[in-house]
Amino acid sequence: MPLPTKVKIVDVGPRDGLQNEAVPVSAAVKIKLVNMLSEAGLPVVEAGSFVSPKWVPQMAASDEVMQGITRKAGVDYPVLTPNMKGFEGAMAVGAEEVAIFGAASESFSQKNINCSISESLERFAPVAEAAKGKGIKVRGYVSCVVGCPYEGDIDAAKVAEVSKALLDMGCYEISLGDTVGVGTPGKVQAMLEAVAKVIPMDQLAVHFHDTYGQALANIYAALQLGISVVDSSVAGLGGCPYAKGASGNVATEDVVYMLNGLGIETGVDLEKLVQAGLYICGEIGKVPASKVSNALSAK
Repeated sequence: MPLPTKVKIVDVGPRDGLQNEAVPVSAAVKIKLVNMLSEAGLPVVEAGSFVSPKWVPQMAASDEVMQGITRKAGVDYPVLTPNMKGFEGAMAVGAEEVAIFGAASESFSQKNINCSISESLERFAPVAEAAKGKGIKVRGYVSCVVGCPYEGDIDAAKVAEVSKALLDMGCYEISLGDTVGVGTPGKVQAMLEAVAKVIPMDQLAVHFHDTYGQALANIYAALQLGISVVDSSVAGLGGCPYAKGASGNVATEDVVYMLNGLGIETGVDLEKLVQAGLYICGEIGKVPASKVSNALSAK
């Protein structure tokens, strides 16, 4: 199958990338980061999460962030809403897209959101229903689509089952996440082929962590099957708190550089993207995990 001519990149840095940072990040810094990413040409910037501050303190100011960002025409700013309380909070600040997140692993679901897979789907149903009533887009996430820190390899049939449940609820797109970064191209393609039996490939996205250095190879393997939506995080920020050694999401800079080299259109200005990564890393006292950023900055 020919590679796609255009790929939509969803930058999850302001939410997934920062949610587990030990250093508190102010709303003002997050607002600037979101604005820099949208100015760099990212079509989707995940801006926050309306979860309990008790569980994710770093996301406590998501309402301030949503009220403070400059919303650019043509850019989507989804936020996570795990329950009706979160959904109502998102609606109060004018969110136009929300996301719900399940897992393909029972153990991970219990550790991550304190309930079984079936219970999580029951919680999401009223959110999806309320969103539909208001004309709000809903994106679905599935964690641990290749492997789990507790259960090891995950059956692709389970990934397909959870993904289909989210699609049936009304999610327009399902993001398949290799949360612990154990995937390899062969395993990823086998998983995608299983899911594609119940969901059209053009409604699937991929979300890779780079724990074992396989993320770019896995993205390329996904592109070969017709995937054209890729999640990534500026500067490679992020990680999974429930998986030992799980490094961050694949760096958006590295993804854009690879796609540029393949002649695939993204609409992203790499230079501006690198500056956004350097900005947030400067604020939290880190060096970018992006090899492309570090190479370009060293010139």
